[in-house]
Amino acid sequence: MELLLKRAYEPALPTDGYRVLVDRLWPRGLSKERAQLDEWAKDLAPSTELRQWFGHDPARWDEFARDYRSELEASTAPQDFLARLGAQERVTLVYAAHDQEHCHPLVLRAYLQTLLASQP
Repeated sequence: MELLLKRAYEPALPTDGYRVLVDRLWPRGLSKERAQLDEWAKDLAPSTELRQWFGHDPARWDEFARDYRSELEASTAPQDFLARLGAQERVTLVYAAHDQEHCHPLVLRAYLQTLLASQP
């Protein structure tokens, strides 16, 4: 399975495959029609407390990434998500953050890839 990342404000393309919003909050100003999502997986997003603490501050990135990964490890949501996907070949994790180098989907994709690699 190929896991891609894409900002919610970029146009949806047929090559995106299965499109999943992985933010806890709906992207500001984005209509459902324009988003063209197959799923909204709020349970894969960081907790509200962690997201608010991070505040998109790059100086807090390393600690945020560690704590978010711990949240993912303590949850069944990532495994449940992968089970729901079945045989999808391409999945695009959609998010709203402006900073593409310090955003939670980077951590989520790496974690999901680890789970996929450990599957028989």
